[in-house]
Amino acid sequence: MAERDSMDQEEIHSKVLRAGRRTYFFDVRSTKAGDYYLTITESKKFTHDDGSFHYKKHKIYLYKEDFDAFKENVIEMMDFIIDEKGHEVISERHQKDFKKEEDETAVEKEDTPSSGSFTDVSFEDI
Repeated sequence: MAERDSMDQEEIHSKVLRAGRRTYFFDVRSTKAGDYYLTITESKKFTHDDGSFHYKKHKIYLYKEDFDAFKENVIEMMDFIIDEKGHEVISERHQKDFKKEEDETAVEKEDTPSSGSFTDVSFEDI
């Protein structure tokens, strides 16, 4: 019971952001000393061929002393991306009919002769 109380006390506030196959969890937690820190967890769902799935999770722990610098860097990077590429998502990976480039290249290689084909040459006569 004491373990459950300490878990409830540790997690103070949470927010979830669902973004396609990824889910981001923002959790305010409490240190043993009673101060707060932020955890940001990215959870990504992977589906196997048999229909089963698993999640990969990555977590960042962010403490108050780093908030200002972290926030400045995130804002700077986001502004840079928007200034350079705009708000429109241009990644083909976000299209439902997206095929990996490897798959398309393999099909093209089967259909067309390679311009960089190699001819075996014997240098013994030279």
